[in-house]
Amino acid sequence: MKERRFVTQTDTPVCNDEAVVWESAPQTKEEALMRLTQSPRLYRTYQGIKNERWRARILDFFAGNQSLPLTYDPFFKFIFNPDRHADRLENFISSILGIRVKIKRILPVEDSLIDGETYLIMDLLVELEDGSLANIEIQKNGYAFTEERLSCYAADLLMRQYTRIRGERGADFIYHDIKKVYVIVLYEKSTAEFHRHGDTCFHHGKISYGSGLKLEMLDEYFLIALDVFKKIPYAEDNKSDLHAWLSLLTTENLTDAERNMRHYPWLEPIYQEIALLRRSPEEVIGMWSEALRILDENSLKYYVEELKEELDKEKLRTQEMSAELLEK
Repeated sequence: MKERRFVTQTDTPVCNDEAVVWESAPQTKEEALMRLTQSPRLYRTYQGIKNERWRARILDFFAGNQSLPLTYDPFFKFIFNPDRHADRLENFISSILGIRVKIKRILPVEDSLIDGETYLIMDLLVELEDGSLANIEIQKNGYAFTEERLSCYAADLLMRQYTRIRGERGADFIYHDIKKVYVIVLYEKSTAEFHRHGDTCFHHGKISYGSGLKLEMLDEYFLIALDVFKKIPYAEDNKSDLHAWLSLLTTENLTDAERNMRHYPWLEPIYQEIALLRRSPEEVIGMWSEALRILDENSLKYYVEELKEELDKEKLRTQEMSAELLEK
């Protein structure tokens, strides 16, 4: 029985140092590696990826054994590119918010306040047709995206609106002009708190008052634990768009892809688009290098934050000990 792969067409590779494109996809990891060596520049880039596990994962993708890691920033933006696939991004956001949305424009993920201070850098930020803002974050490590950070992101979105709208309308500005802001976070590895809620991987939160006071606050949060989602058994009666998108994002191999296309035929063009990348090694390795660069930067930032927190704790302990000694 012939082994199944994402792409099965076979021809001869075309390699040159201007732009490396293969007329067909490799059929084995060994063939993929051999083709990479035919372009010294491309092979150097591949070798520059120091993590051996990731180099093996790249060859597995080219050989059709595994899909791309879609929770990494460059791959996620390839699938949901708002310029080429605005409909996908609109459907994805709609499935999370539970309302039909239309994207008005993509906003810069980094901006500046009036006094020159930098806003938080966000993964993907869009303005919807009604003026509301939606920020989509993909987080590898849940510990790096705390409750405090969630609050800061929502506050940042509100201030972006306030600064822009007040600047545009001047004396005609009223606070009613400020629209909703949605912070959407997908965790690849969520914290222990997310695993205390059974088979619930989707969490929607907004401000409410224990007294029953009815005020519609502007910030809402949608938190999705992808690792919890992967543990939930598939239910035939749950064929929602959200389930389809989360199934796509957690695809690891051909078996996952075939199951998802069987349940959700409309995902097939997306899987075909991913499969065609097997013939574009330069683009794929470039995206992979960028993904790992971002991962390394985020890991460093997380390490620095952890170190600072530990130093602050140690400083507090020292102050408490000094106060105790002085008292004695």
